[in-house]
Amino acid sequence: MIPKLLSKRIYRWLFSILSGILLVVSFPNTGSFYPLIFIAFVPLLLIENYLTGNKNSSLFVFAHAYLAFFIYNLGVTWWVYNSSVEGGLMAFFANSLLMALAFLVYHRINKKIGAKWRVLLFTSIWLSFEFFHFRWELSWPWLTVGNVFANSPILIQWYSITGVLGGSLWILIVNGLFSKFLISSNVGVFKKNSLQRIAFILILPVLISLALFYTKSTSGKPFRVLLLQPNVDPFSKFSTSSEQQLNSLLSQIDHSISSNTELIVAPETSLLPGYAFDEDRIDKEIVSHLFREKRAAWNNADLLIGATTQRLFNTKHSHVSKYIPQMNAYYETYNSSLLFSERAKVNVVHKSKLVLGVEKIPFSSIFPFLENLAIDLGGSSGTLGIEKESKVLKTKGVSFSPSVCYESIYGEFVAKQTKNGAQFIAIITNDGWWGNSPGHRQHFALARLRAIENNKYVIRSANTGISGVINNRGEVVSKTEYWKKDQINATIFLNSSKTIYQYFGDLIGYFALVGAVVFYAMRWLGKAK
Repeated sequence: MIPKLLSKRIYRWLFSILSGILLVVSFPNTGSFYPLIFIAFVPLLLIENYLTGNKNSSLFVFAHAYLAFFIYNLGVTWWVYNSSVEGGLMAFFANSLLMALAFLVYHRINKKIGAKWRVLLFTSIWLSFEFFHFRWELSWPWLTVGNVFANSPILIQWYSITGVLGGSLWILIVNGLFSKFLISSNVGVFKKNSLQRIAFILILPVLISLALFYTKSTSGKPFRVLLLQPNVDPFSKFSTSSEQQLNSLLSQIDHSISSNTELIVAPETSLLPGYAFDEDRIDKEIVSHLFREKRAAWNNADLLIGATTQRLFNTKHSHVSKYIPQMNAYYETYNSSLLFSERAKVNVVHKSKLVLGVEKIPFSSIFPFLENLAIDLGGSSGTLGIEKESKVLKTKGVSFSPSVCYESIYGEFVAKQTKNGAQFIAIITNDGWWGNSPGHRQHFALARLRAIENNKYVIRSANTGISGVINNRGEVVSKTEYWKKDQINATIFLNSSKTIYQYFGDLIGYFALVGAVVFYAMRWLGKAK
């Protein structure tokens, strides 16, 4: 029946559209009906099989794939358009192109090595694409399919072993087996065995997760935090009075801090937005003296806050260093986390994973003229400097991982950072650029994956929301409403244990790359052993 349907062009296009829609409604906060992800790729795989069997041009496979993935990108991340028209269009069209090209690679190899390897080939190629997409200049891993379970932590406690690529592996294998089941002309025992195999692969990870979920402790040594949500319109925060915003923030702390608060957390770039602190003399800034005085009134609570910082260099430090002719020196600008504590020196950690188009211009190290294309959202624009090595901060003798905005969607990056002795994860962000859309809700949901992968509490301070506390099982303990000035006084529990994922990272991705290379070699040799 399926081949007969697909013999008509209109049904092939409808199947492509169906794949795109299934991917969209599976994703958190654009449907959140995650069970559909296990069949979302099936219509597209059926099209590819039909076109391959009828020896149609690979361009037809590419066109169908592009349509499906364009719907996926547009349906899940349309909100990027709210912050930047150019960035939105680039995300929709370019990322769809990359996904379609990955599917085309699968198709081209599949044509040569035969249907026997279809499931493993599809899985290895797509996992290789996602693995690579975490690591290159055009990195945009928001749509990694393993992210679909972000709001269902009870199903994925084993992410502490595999990371989010483990979820992708699960999804891809099931999709591949379902498509193989539908394509196969065999009946009877073969079909029954195939369904049993699919059911087993579907159920086993869930049973493992349930066992981990109900045996995992969420307690430990208590640590008390105050999370701030100042709710400053991000489109005006860089043009309004920085001093007024600072006074408002200080007033919010004064009125909401408790006697046992140990750490106050404020959002990304909320300290004098529009002003870049010189890191060599930041300890002498008036605001540093102000915070030292305030700490006495705050019962010596430490303050983690986001700010823009700069450093001067006598020689060119990296490809993003900018020359100052008057000083015969170079400078770099950073999006930074600042920790004000009892130490005389302010601790600074730079953001390492930068937002494309705003904080980072892809390939500008090769083509410097591309820096002129930077999108200006206020504050600094153009490629920023980054932290070369993962760092943690220490407050009251407790180590934690500082994560700024976009960094929190990179599982392996956060795991490497947290492995350095962190006992919880602190995310500071500004999600107001996207308006009241699925964007900020998805970003909050993805933080739940980091809690599971690292077996750590996650605290989150977002300028306009959602701010909140997530326990080490990925459950939301408390959270704020969006676009409302608010704060949370919370007790979290510290955990010094390390997970398997922290030690091995995205090992699945490396295996997938090896598999992809082997399959390509088989295609090249014209053999399938």
